Amino acid sequence: MPTKKLKEFLDSNNVKYITMSHSKAYTAQQVAASIHIKGKKLAKTVMITIDGSMAMAVLPASYKVDFDKFRDFIKADQVELAPEQEFKDRFPGCEAGAMPPFGNLYQMDVYVAASLVEDEDILFNSGSHTELIKMAYKDFEDLTKPNIVRFSYKSV
Repeated sequence: MPTKKLKEFLDSNNVKYITMSHSKAYTAQQVAASIHIKGKKLAKTVMITIDGSMAMAVLPASYKVDFDKFRDFIKADQVELAPEQEFKDRFPGCEAGAMPPFGNLYQMDVYVAASLVEDEDILFNSGSHTELIKMAYKDFEDLTKPNIVRFSYKSV
């Protein structure tokens, strides 16, 4: 089941979504394989720091963050991967590494890879390593007000 906070938020905003169960998987690529979809169709959340502030980068599972491109695009001094110990307690009710891409629920900015904007739907972890949420990308964008950035590249 999605985290209570996320489910209440989606329901209170009358957003239509579906939940999908899958066998336990810890990486976005493993999740995509377990539900038989291409990695580009599953969004993963990567925790980053931008000039010392925690933020979420949301990108296709089969992509990686280009930190230099990201930094240059948003004109920051420093953009880097956040160590897990710095964010693991910020997402009550979520399993470590399975947080949904709703930074607005956790007082942090959300940056979405421009390639995800092209999709009709977005599919992402719901707070656990065994369940996903699928919803219209437009609804996701309306609710999170993300910054759209070109910061990722397809991993080989």
